[in-house]
Amino acid sequence: MHRFAAFTRLVALCLLLAAATPVAAELRVGDLDIFLNDHDVTVRIVLLGAVPPAFHEGIHSGIAAHTRVTVELWRYTRFFPDRLVTTRIVERSLTYNVVTKEYRVATAKGETRPPYVTRELRDAQRVLSDIGHLKLLPSSTLDPNDVFYVRVYADASLNGENTFLTRMAGTAEQTDRQSDYYTLARIQ
Repeated sequence: MHRFAAFTRLVALCLLLAAATPVAAELRVGDLDIFLNDHDVTVRIVLLGAVPPAFHEGIHSGIAAHTRVTVELWRYTRFFPDRLVTTRIVERSLTYNVVTKEYRVATAKGETRPPYVTRELRDAQRVLSDIGHLKLLPSSTLDPNDVFYVRVYADASLNGENTFLTRMAGTAEQTDRQSDYYTLARIQ
């Protein structure tokens, strides 16, 4: 009888987890602009909702918010799987100093920019979410007749933890987006 009770509790827990719906994700890739010019392949990305309201209490108590953006340049192949050309990862963190009441946005990976310090959360969110012009590779390394596209994977989390359970709790979010298809050659 004891085993049956434990089994029913386990089944009830599994059904509860399966029926639970995660918090509505607010993180999304708003702007995704690809520039294929004569010198570099450049991507401009803006995240919307990088610091959702569910993060505010954690940030103000001293827990850092992290964003990670993974940008992949893919070459389209008609009859075979597409080929990954290059990947760039940009990580940033947002911390709040309770004593000075300042927000600090610092680069953790993928960029070399000085930390940005402000007293306004809105300014910190703007700097955290605007990836700017990210150079992927020189365009001279690509075949002008090939077709390319960009995939962007973004996640935002408190304390850098992005798991199924943290997404269910509302302390992490993730999203992705794929661009249109591009070619370096001019189409007549």
